[in-house]
Amino acid sequence: MSQESATFTISGLAGNDLTVRYRQKQTPVIAGQTVAIPEGKITVFIGPNGSGKSTLLKTLAWQLRPEMGTVILDGRNIAEFSPKELACRLGILFQENSAPNDLTVEELAYHGRYPHRRLFESLTPEDSEAVERALQLSGSDRLRHHLISQLSSGQKQLAWIAMLLSQSPKYLFLDEPTTFLDMAHQFEIMDLVRRLNRELGNTVLLSVHDLNLAARYADHIIALRDGRVVAEGSSEEVLTVEILREVFQVETRIVRDLAGDSFYCVPLGKTCEQVSVKGCR
Repeated sequence: MSQESATFTISGLAGNDLTVRYRQKQTPVIAGQTVAIPEGKITVFIGPNGSGKSTLLKTLAWQLRPEMGTVILDGRNIAEFSPKELACRLGILFQENSAPNDLTVEELAYHGRYPHRRLFESLTPEDSEAVERALQLSGSDRLRHHLISQLSSGQKQLAWIAMLLSQSPKYLFLDEPTTFLDMAHQFEIMDLVRRLNRELGNTVLLSVHDLNLAARYADHIIALRDGRVVAEGSSEEVLTVEILREVFQVETRIVRDLAGDSFYCVPLGKTCEQVSVKGCR
């Protein structure tokens, strides 16, 4: 889908003509880009290092303020929301998240209830119910009494997702949630993300490096390079030899699994001339 065709609706999330830079006079990381996020779907950002995918994700989550352009959340300029209102709507997990090592998983999950409480207000039965549901949904209920310091990387991700779920957000933002995880934990996290989307209706935005995870789990893909949206659409529309060549400057082969009605991206090398592949296109 081209940028010109992006539309804005009363509900949902969109960025209009966004320009983002980290310092004055620095070249913009995102320059004049427009995106519309399909509501109730899993949108995956892909692109090489430095392409702007994390920056765009953080801007849509209002963790970064654009120099120009607007972010529209459920029909309103996101700047009009109070921090508490945003915390009730947006569940955000970025790589720089950290928690005290002497905190338990259950205690971390209770931190997600703060946006729903008044200052100095005690925990309510609704808070306890939300935390219990979050622990169960995330599969971290068995870890509830474990200290954060005792957890593996994969278990920590589950604990953080439990905290996000206890917020009861409509939107989930996950920046490379499978980085540094082994294959089993990658599938565990991504299967959980899909379950939250399908069963709870969460709109999910995440960035990944693994194109095959994107192919397997994404309803919608946004491909970036050098701060611009190169392509967006379904996995079949975006994960093509031509688009991957433009985005990553590598040659790939798309392998289809007819039995499973799925496909995989196989990297071959930096240029078509460097590899011997019949039908390189």
